[in-house]
Amino acid sequence: MATQLFLNLPVRDLNRSVEFFTALGFSFNPDFTDENATCMIVNDDAYVMLLVEGYFRTFMSKGLADTGNAAEAIVAFSVDSREAVDQTVRKALAAGGTPSQEAQDYGFMYNHSFQDPDGHLWEVFWMDPAGAPAEAE
Repeated sequence: MATQLFLNLPVRDLNRSVEFFTALGFSFNPDFTDENATCMIVNDDAYVMLLVEGYFRTFMSKGLADTGNAAEAIVAFSVDSREAVDQTVRKALAAGGTPSQEAQDYGFMYNHSFQDPDGHLWEVFWMDPAGAPAEAE
């Protein structure tokens, strides 16, 4: 059995977050959705649990990061092409996200980023299946 990954993120407005990520093409598992949380499907083995802040706090004893002033993580996901990177970031900005960093082109890898409505940092990247070029000797 493959190891599954569940990333848990606090959100202020669950419905707003669902609308935002739906605009980016993500879907949600209704079996793990209620007024406190939803399960965003990334793929068969990776999920993002969006938890209303009050509910999120019940799982920890630390305070929440102020995403307006600090980053707690950068969540990165891959897409199939350079064009899909730019298209995803455009969708994020149109859906209410904010710009993060400028696009970066490394030749074999291309990435761009945005912040979701709760200030979480997201990076979208494409990597050439051939991989990084071998260094000249």
